[in-house]
Amino acid sequence: MKVAIIMGSNSDWPVLEAAEKTLKEFGVETEVVVASAHRTPDVVQNFAKGARDRGVEVIIAAAGAAAHLGGFIAAFTTVPVIGIPINATPLAGMDALLSFVQMPSGVPVATMAINGAKNAALFAIQILSVKYPELVEKLAEHRATMREEVRAKGEKLASMRGVPAQEFKDLHL
Repeated sequence: MKVAIIMGSNSDWPVLEAAEKTLKEFGVETEVVVASAHRTPDVVQNFAKGARDRGVEVIIAAAGAAAHLGGFIAAFTTVPVIGIPINATPLAGMDALLSFVQMPSGVPVATMAINGAKNAALFAIQILSVKYPELVEKLAEHRATMREEVRAKGEKLASMRGVPAQEFKDLHL
């Protein structure tokens, strides 16, 4: 199982590093590429057309500003594409978000929140879990861990406020 992560510039890596980390924690192989829909369109086209042959089952594409990368890739492959709008302009990523969510009918790109790399990775893992049942259990464990983290934070807040922890626990059945 492999997910490709592609970004228009290496300046996007600080955001996307969380996606690669999450994918690796779930045992998913990654391919990381820097290529621009505008500056290296031939590279992006070849990347997209050859993705399936390289074993890529999901593509995470991140871009800021005009954010054409995800849609450009989706035009050349049937591999699912997940877009991450990057906060890279004075518009704080809203320009990229609108570019991703306004794809024309027939060329879909699933779109995450601005800088939403971790959710993009988790969504890619959910897509892969349809084919790889071992990921289903890992996703369940991940959610259980999140629940425990929230419970612990609630207990900490209750303690800080002087409220008995048991009152908070009763809310989490």
